[in-house]
Amino acid sequence: MKVIFLKDIPGKGEAGEIKEVAKGYARNFLLPQGLVLAATPAAIKQVKSELRKGGVQEVLDEAKLVELAKQIEGQEVHFEARVGAGDRLFGSITAANIAEELSQTIGSSIDRRKIDIDKPLHQAGSHEVAVKLAKDLKPRIKVVIEKKA
Repeated sequence: MKVIFLKDIPGKGEAGEIKEVAKGYARNFLLPQGLVLAATPAAIKQVKSELRKGGVQEVLDEAKLVELAKQIEGQEVHFEARVGAGDRLFGSITAANIAEELSQTIGSSIDRRKIDIDKPLHQAGSHEVAVKLAKDLKPRIKVVIEKKA
């Protein structure tokens, strides 16, 4: 059965692709899940026009991300925390804390999963942190952790 993939399915097909799949797989899984459409001439025409519109939308989204990256690049985010011996924090600064503070600083929402740190920060001082906006777009910010007065 010929189908048009609406979403990427690893190992099967990508969005917009027209492929032949087993009838049972299409009827019992792909169609009920809304992952594909039956490849009729009308459906093919509709998907092609939506893909063209989607290409324009991707360019607009990319431009917005570049603008956001310019806003984020070089920003400093400050935290005050209780510090013990050896400038070690009583707790930690997590990606969620950094995302929340950065969102308030730039006035735009940043998801905590976009903050690129391996583990929470436990040391006072200055730390360089990347923000993953897109595959090749990673502006860097400075996270400054100071001793609470």
